[in-house]
Amino acid sequence: MKAEEKKALELLAVEVRKDIIRSTHAAGSGHPGGSLSAADYFTYLYKKEIRVDPKNPKAEDRDRFVLSKGHVAPGLYSILARCGFFPVEELLTLRKLDSRLQGHPNMNMTPGVDMSTGSLGQGISTAAGMAKGAKFLKKDVNVYTLLGDGELDEGQVWEAVMFAAHYKLDNFCIAVDVNGLQIDGATKDVMNTEPLDKKFEAFGCDVIKVNGHDFEELEKGFERFHANKGKEKPTVILMKTVKGKGVSFMENEAGWHGKAANDEQTEQALQELEDLRQELGGKTA
Repeated sequence: MKAEEKKALELLAVEVRKDIIRSTHAAGSGHPGGSLSAADYFTYLYKKEIRVDPKNPKAEDRDRFVLSKGHVAPGLYSILARCGFFPVEELLTLRKLDSRLQGHPNMNMTPGVDMSTGSLGQGISTAAGMAKGAKFLKKDVNVYTLLGDGELDEGQVWEAVMFAAHYKLDNFCIAVDVNGLQIDGATKDVMNTEPLDKKFEAFGCDVIKVNGHDFEELEKGFERFHANKGKEKPTVILMKTVKGKGVSFMENEAGWHGKAANDEQTEQALQELEDLRQELGGKTA
């Protein structure tokens, strides 16, 4: 990856994180912690990887993305807006009555959303079905899904993974945001699902571990997915991340799983992110 390309992605990810803070603050609720940990994934996916067109969001042969951990919708909404699916200003309507941007993604309301999600485990299941459908129809369509590591407590996740491996879905890319925290605390304490790599491999997937905040590492993950085409197995990208990444008082704090920052905290968070933008060499916002 060229240095200027990496820098552009890093700067955009800062803006995505700012959007997450602003939108959840405007709503007075939401899930900033996991949205922030997934911000770099969203940025890379939509700017470098997935084949979609904001001018034709329902194109039949587009790639599909299903946000299985649907509560981190603020991050998805930000990158969709930044890619032109709807105005960036609309992000401040998050969770408002009659807004297209509800607390969890709604495929019937929001341009660019391929599946309504929120009940954990169901997103990866529908995504696996999409991948199987594309195979059946002989369509050149890739299907991507993002799960949280806490979501892996759901048995339905493993049913979907077993299905994907059985039907040899090499057009299916499963990413897991391994930030180590869920609503009730550390994942290792609530329900220890490690070793994740060995589990996914045992279910028939090809697995790669990456730093979920390093764009060159994310690139390796998606390159592995494309290299697996024709090898008749799904790809799993295990992304090691920090919950609340980019905001000092939110980082590695389970309490920020599902609450919005107050006025003072929002000001601090946005200032920290602006400072980061300046460090990266971005122009003053």
